[in-house]
Amino acid sequence: MNYEEAINWIHSREKFKVKPGLKRMDWMMERLNHPERKINAVHIAGTNGKGSTVSFLRHILEKQGLSVGTFTSPYIKKFNERISINGEPIDDEVMADLVSRIKPLAEELSYTPLGEPTEFELITAMAMIYFSESRLDFVLLETGLGGKYDSTNIITPVLSIITNIGHDHMNILGSTVEEIAEEKAGIIKDTIPVITGVHQMEAKRVISDKSKECDAEIYVLGKDFNIQHKRSSEEGEVFTFSNPEFQSSELLSRMKGKHQVENSSIAIQASEVLNARGTEMDRRLYGEGIASTVWPARFEEVRKTPLTIIDGAHNEEGTQALVDTVKRHYGDRKIVLVYAALEDKPVSKMMGQLEEIVDIAYMTTFDFPRALKAEDLAGYSNIRKTFAMEDYQAAIIEASRVVGNDGLLLITGSLYFISEARKYFE
Repeated sequence: MNYEEAINWIHSREKFKVKPGLKRMDWMMERLNHPERKINAVHIAGTNGKGSTVSFLRHILEKQGLSVGTFTSPYIKKFNERISINGEPIDDEVMADLVSRIKPLAEELSYTPLGEPTEFELITAMAMIYFSESRLDFVLLETGLGGKYDSTNIITPVLSIITNIGHDHMNILGSTVEEIAEEKAGIIKDTIPVITGVHQMEAKRVISDKSKECDAEIYVLGKDFNIQHKRSSEEGEVFTFSNPEFQSSELLSRMKGKHQVENSSIAIQASEVLNARGTEMDRRLYGEGIASTVWPARFEEVRKTPLTIIDGAHNEEGTQALVDTVKRHYGDRKIVLVYAALEDKPVSKMMGQLEEIVDIAYMTTFDFPRALKAEDLAGYSNIRKTFAMEDYQAAIIEASRVVGNDGLLLITGSLYFISEARKYFE
């Protein structure tokens, strides 16, 4: 089996099961001699900020001279980046070999009452095999959806992290903050420490209660560790971090936005907890790790003239963070928007948020099963100058023309769209 055949086979699998659960994962792990028990894992859940937190923590750990695997989703450039070691995506040939190894198991499982595994379950199983055979110091595992029934939840990690709680995938995870928090809190394990950056009191209560139930020590942003945002600059965000044992000097996150200061502080606190549990950390290197962190499609500058930024703000919380960051850094500029979204997202609310900052909007679409048509998207917009263009590349070209050299071209919406649009600038 070659790489293209392997990727096509993966994508031909079901995305979700009507009845979620871990029984298919347990079955595969048993047959594979439990690779998930052979990795030193940090488990990360949350509505937004998982990928950024993973990236901050990876860079901090790498600066300590440690080898780090990462399992993230979705991908922005290439599928392989979902399974990486020290930032290097898995090789095409290795990916194809893993599919060759897992395919017979998937076919055998399909004949059992459990049914065939989903795409995400198969990718998770492949990641477990790859990481368990790579002799790594740490593996950072990002949940795909929720936590309790997410396929990554077969692990017993050394540390659990819940970044935040927001309104996303409500048709699957629940309609209230408490219900969503309960799903995320499902990654908390007996006696395993927990770090959280959630804001809502209801979510904090759910996570705290689950931690007590599991006798798991909990560290809460704003209570057990703190940040002080000093200033925003052209370079990024300047801040300090503190907990009862450590007060940092000024740190720089090149990833812009106050939410990224929170994500980076969670990564620092994670390093502190790992240090207390026996992994020696040089605190002097935290700043280098934070400053060297980048993550594609998170307020990413892809062109200087006209200044063009892409951001995967695909839900209400992500959109609000984007709006706040634009105001903080580019509030005095003309803002031109190119936007595409999926039909199962709260588009009306997100457009209402973007109206605060956008002068001219180009609604567009892309080749994806649930992508809204440009005309339908335009119907959600109250921005006075809103135009519908089905061809997203044509929309980018036209928006680039009208924004001028001093304005800001903002391309956002679905992460799947951002993955497509990003290719235009490569």
